[in-house]
Amino acid sequence: MPSTKRYIRRLRSHNRAHRLAWVFLSSIVALFGLAFFNEPGPALTDGNFRIVQRVIDGDTVMMQNGERIRLIGVDTPETKHPRKPVERYGKEASAFTKAMVEGKRVRLEYDQANAARNHKDSTPQRRTLAYVFLENGMLLNAEIIRQGYGFAYTQAPFGRMEEFRRLERQARNKRKGLWAEP
Repeated sequence: MPSTKRYIRRLRSHNRAHRLAWVFLSSIVALFGLAFFNEPGPALTDGNFRIVQRVIDGDTVMMQNGERIRLIGVDTPETKHPRKPVERYGKEASAFTKAMVEGKRVRLEYDQANAARNHKDSTPQRRTLAYVFLENGMLLNAEIIRQGYGFAYTQAPFGRMEEFRRLERQARNKRKGLWAEP
């Protein structure tokens, strides 16, 4: 009989150790999940809304604090390039962006693809690369392409590239903006 009691005690002790091991392992997996699969943190999303002071051109805006924001993944015809004349549909693209965001509150979101460059472009101005969201949730970068005021800028990788390419194809097929007959 004493051996049976010892056996039961050992079995209970083993089960307790086994349960603790599973609890520990589950905790590690949960922490891993929170760290890597959670919503983007402040490094990727700036939840604070800021005011756009002015629109520089169709794909670049200046915030109230003087920071220049270059819209990720969209390129509009030039209006302010130092070595290029004003391009066809450039004034319309600038006017559209101005109507959408100048003097308004927007939220910036950064793309992980630009993290190695600290979310800056390679121009001398070192503009900040960002997606610009309006207060109603509309993504300005995508709307510019959807309405035909710009095209998907695919020279550098970004997370929404396929979405922007699809929007450009749709605008071309509907002959919107840039894609209308001249």
